[in-house]
Amino acid sequence: MSLKNWLYALSATAVLTLPAVHDAQAEDSIYVPLFTYRTGPFAGSGTPIANGMHDYLTLLNERDGGIGGVKLIVEECETGYDTKKGLECYESVKPKKPVIVNPWSTGITLPLIPKAAVDKIPVLSMAYGLSASAKGDTFPWIFNPPATYWDGFTQILQYIATQEGGGIEKLKGKKIGYIYLDASFGREPLPLIEQLSKELGFEAKLYPVAAADMQNQSSQWLSVRRDKPDYMILYGWGALNATAVKEAVKTNYPMEKFISIWWPSEDDAKGAGDGAKGFKTLNWHAVGADFPLLADIQKHVVDAGKSQVSGKDKVGQVLYNRGIYNSMLIAEAIRRAQEITGNKVVTGEDVRRGLEGLNIDDARLKEIGLEGFTGAVKLSCTDHNGHFSTFVQSWNGTTYEKVSDYIAPLSDKVGPLLDADAKAYAEKNAPWPARSEACDAS
Repeated sequence: MSLKNWLYALSATAVLTLPAVHDAQAEDSIYVPLFTYRTGPFAGSGTPIANGMHDYLTLLNERDGGIGGVKLIVEECETGYDTKKGLECYESVKPKKPVIVNPWSTGITLPLIPKAAVDKIPVLSMAYGLSASAKGDTFPWIFNPPATYWDGFTQILQYIATQEGGGIEKLKGKKIGYIYLDASFGREPLPLIEQLSKELGFEAKLYPVAAADMQNQSSQWLSVRRDKPDYMILYGWGALNATAVKEAVKTNYPMEKFISIWWPSEDDAKGAGDGAKGFKTLNWHAVGADFPLLADIQKHVVDAGKSQVSGKDKVGQVLYNRGIYNSMLIAEAIRRAQEITGNKVVTGEDVRRGLEGLNIDDARLKEIGLEGFTGAVKLSCTDHNGHFSTFVQSWNGTTYEKVSDYIAPLSDKVGPLLDADAKAYAEKNAPWPARSEACDAS
């Protein structure tokens, strides 16, 4: 962790005057580390997410004195989106008894999966990581709401089908390009693509992009020009996204047929100029700052100089709000753990139970100050993902605007594949422990 980030974390979590609460003293705290990357080629994606995550948790300290009367100790560890650095972060925070870790990288998440049950630290890989970890009976310590990368791919396919004037049968005979980061993240949907292309009759054209070549995709887009795919699907991150949009514009690829998984930011589209209008991505939460919780963040955190956002216009952007969503899950899991156990100071084991008992309904979203921000979230002991619906948003030259209804994943296609993948994972990593954790989620 850099000196700058260490000093920021220290100032952002300064001791506050807390109200007296049952079985929690003023010196008690809950440790929440945040794995972030504000440097390197992925910083364009990592920085706004880090800001949103940190600002939400800082707000709870500044406005509420923490959660349930217990202060949060929030500390960032810079990973640079590098798996080795991420594992070093994990080992450095483990002695401090974190109640949860957020790897923010599929590459970092994968080696943490076998560690989580041993170390009793739940892993929140929010809409990334191993899709099969949605199966709580096999992976009781891993949580990946609100949708998996496999869900997202089927949601994009369904949107494509509607553009063709019907259901998924309209995919037959289509040529669909898939441009992706050639790393754990981008390779995650490949088994699903192989299976669905056979079942649904579309031709998949793969365009992998190595991390070292994210800003040089000319060869991939020359292949796109040659292959003439009917639609392009993007699974990118960091500089890959912005470059892909620019290359698509340069290649004169029709932007209304270029659709991404949920990671591109406003800057990724804006950098390509007016030609990027029509570029589309999935999303499951609102864009914009017109919510009471974000107003409180502006007042208590940003205006108070306790945020690292570079300007007020950044609050409410898509990836900043993604960080807000992530920290909402953390905070509500801690709150639920307090309810389940009756303890104010909770452990990783308690928060794992809180995640399985997570039930953020519309009434609770209104209490939080996020009414209309996103849909309800409910997890269970067997379903650690929810497989919730997403919608398509389109870049209009200034911001993203919703252009579709909510789209449910093709659960009949994804479910059996997730079951098979979870089973294969356990067999490959034998002896994989059978779940021994009790289910007390209501």
